[in-house]
Amino acid sequence: MLQAAVGLDIGGTNIKAGLVREDGVILYDMMAPTNAEKGKDQLLDSIAEAAASCMEQARNYTNIEVTGIGMGTAGFITLAGAIGSATANLPDWKGTPLRAEMERRLHLPAQLENDVNVLAIGEMWQGAGRGLTDFLCVSLGTGVGGSIITNGHTYRGRSGYAGAFGHQIIQLGGHPCTCGSKGCWEQYASVTSLKRQVLAAGQPAWADDPRQLFAQAEVGNETAKILINDYAEFIAIGLTNLIHLYNPPAIIIGGAISEQGDALLRPVRKHIERYTMDGFADHPPLPILPAILGNRAGIIGAAKLILT
Repeated sequence: MLQAAVGLDIGGTNIKAGLVREDGVILYDMMAPTNAEKGKDQLLDSIAEAAASCMEQARNYTNIEVTGIGMGTAGFITLAGAIGSATANLPDWKGTPLRAEMERRLHLPAQLENDVNVLAIGEMWQGAGRGLTDFLCVSLGTGVGGSIITNGHTYRGRSGYAGAFGHQIIQLGGHPCTCGSKGCWEQYASVTSLKRQVLAAGQPAWADDPRQLFAQAEVGNETAKILINDYAEFIAIGLTNLIHLYNPPAIIIGGAISEQGDALLRPVRKHIERYTMDGFADHPPLPILPAILGNRAGIIGAAKLILT
């Protein structure tokens, strides 16, 4: 009998769910609306229904045993498996004992981590982090999130909140941040920030779809190249701080923007070479790698919380 787990990636708009075999193969996956605007009870129902759909699919396999439910969600997660804080996209989510609630509803063991931790776990198991036991993972999206992997495990910190890389302050009195502070790294290195910079340059089409920005740079558009270089420098500033703090063996960059690969990471590496002290990122060069699992990373990483 082969073990499998349900992996759930809970976002503000959609819940991605999958049935994942112990070797990392996704046997079934689906996506459903989060329906967060309908309130916490509806959100809990949506999560349980998505998990139940995957569990039902397992009955099509005579040699598969579902051993638990793994979940990743935006926000900070307490060591007890509750929501310590959440984004505005998930109203009334703070304080929800999600792990215990799913165990009660689904009658299986459950585990809960934040979304960047499950991204990092997924990449370590089946993606860009294969073979690595120590690395940092940074996700560039609406905000900037982080994960610290050490000895093959997630470092969670005193309260479970470790990895809030996006809220290191890189500019005194800088842009206001959603956390209530000013000058946080995510206000300069997130995709939200990139879109703001592109709009300020008078390029609304590129802001709607940043892929157009990179396409324009590829054909030699100077404005596009300057915008990407400036954005890459902001990313490099925060990464340099992390490199000096942790001296990591590798860094994995996730989020949809990482799909641009070297078109983004080449200038990031160039700026890191300028900013880091000797020995931290050179001789040999520090690997800075794009995540490769895409939308599957959260499902796979969440399932791995169970498939240990």
